[in-house]
Amino acid sequence: MGIVIAIIIFGVIVTVHEFGHFICAKLSGIKVLEFSVGMGPRLLKFGKGETVYSLRLLPVGGYCSMEGEDDNSEDSRSFRNQSVWKRIIVLFAGAFMNFVLGFVLVVVMTCMSSSVATMEISGFSGVKNDDGTVEYYASSYESGLRHGDIIKEMDGMKILSTTDLSYLLGQSSVHDVEVERDGERILLEDVQFGDTKYGGVIDFGLVYEDKTVGNVLSYSFKDSVSLGRLVWISLRDLVTGKYDAEDISGPVGVVTTINETAQQGDSVQETAIMLLYISALITINIGIFNLLPIPGLDGGRLLFCFIEVVRRKPVKAEHEAYVHLAGMVLLFGIMIFATYQDILRLITGG
Repeated sequence: MGIVIAIIIFGVIVTVHEFGHFICAKLSGIKVLEFSVGMGPRLLKFGKGETVYSLRLLPVGGYCSMEGEDDNSEDSRSFRNQSVWKRIIVLFAGAFMNFVLGFVLVVVMTCMSSSVATMEISGFSGVKNDDGTVEYYASSYESGLRHGDIIKEMDGMKILSTTDLSYLLGQSSVHDVEVERDGERILLEDVQFGDTKYGGVIDFGLVYEDKTVGNVLSYSFKDSVSLGRLVWISLRDLVTGKYDAEDISGPVGVVTTINETAQQGDSVQETAIMLLYISALITINIGIFNLLPIPGLDGGRLLFCFIEVVRRKPVKAEHEAYVHLAGMVLLFGIMIFATYQDILRLITGG
């Protein structure tokens, strides 16, 4: 069942991404030859006007094929014969739709929750004694945090949602925390987090508000930004060597994660929220990754568009095609390596 859910999630994410290219190309008057969901052998197809719509066997990708996308074409409606700004919009539209999908998924996830979190501290781990005094088990209280503090930053990073708190507290138990207290900003250095009696790094609670249209949309937007920031931090850590190459995960690893997530929830609602969360993370990840200036990706094509803006003339189609081909070979190599690592982890249980 989990594998079926993973296939559906991938299919929706890819379809939404390619639909972004497709609809902007159509609205721009660019000739679209084929809109495909999936890769590999074609399972179904039908034509409507000048465009062929197809469903292919492997749910690991998809594409929107436009006239003259990779070569010169005499057709006035070909991709390369459009203004550079039209091409930039069409290329960016795929990632943009991934971000929109991520936001929508977070909105649904937030609506399924009973209330909306704020960054205001409601209390700390502890027990009230018979004489009315409170014995705190919260290291953060002993380090200076107080009831009513609104957490603004940790270690210089702006805190937008509980996603940010979970990430930072998962990295370390000691942080510099900037809070808003009685209308003033206060910096607390070396705040220690941890429940000294029951264990765990989270030793405080947050104030939760009843859901309204305003706070649901506001929190969902902030949480979507937080997810995007986590993706960017992960990419940065990978490039800077914080993670080893063996830590890279491919489609098999993602499917495995989704499958495990689908089986972990104690209730249908909890499972649905977990799947929505990981789906939002995946679609935002795909959006950001596609905008990287790597040949073969949308970001690589956007780079050539920006070069054209600076040079005031396009790079020759055949030269650009060679660069993108080399990029695709590199990307496929990385995917094969990542898939090998995923299978190796499944076999070894690592």
